[in-house]
Formats: sequence, C-alpha cells, structure tokens
Amino acid sequence: MLRDEQLSILRDISQSVAFADDRQGKVGQLIADGYVMKDGDLFELTAKGVSAVEEHAAALGLSDPEQASASSDRQI
Repeated sequence: MLRDEQLSILRDISQSVAFADDRQGKVGQLIADGYVMKDGDLFELTAKGVSAVEEHAAALGLSDPEQASASSDRQI
C-alpha cells in the first residue's frame, strides 16, 4: 500500500516536477519497490508506478490522474 506522500512523489515524477532533496530518500524506496526507475539524473515511473497513479485517481473518482490529491495519511 502506498501512502499519500508516496503517491504525491509519483505524481510529481509523472509530471516532471522537481522535488526537494528531503524527498530523495523516499524515492529510493519507490525505486526498490518497482514504482520508479532512474534514467541518468531523471526519475521515470515504471508501468507499476503509472498504474498506481491511475488507480489512485480512479479511486477518487477523477478522470485525470494529475488532479488526484488526498490527505497525508490515507492509504490505498
């Protein structure tokens, strides 16, 4: 299960949004879990990461995964 903070990181990566260094350690865990891959200096979502973002948006009843947002402690 992914926490909202992890989903937020996945959405930022999918939108090519830069994020603060304090989130870098959390990206490492997402890489280890197979949601993200590193391509040079960039991070990219794997198919598993894309699915997680899309499923989260669908669970919120949104048609656009980029609009998905939620509280910081809810899990999916």
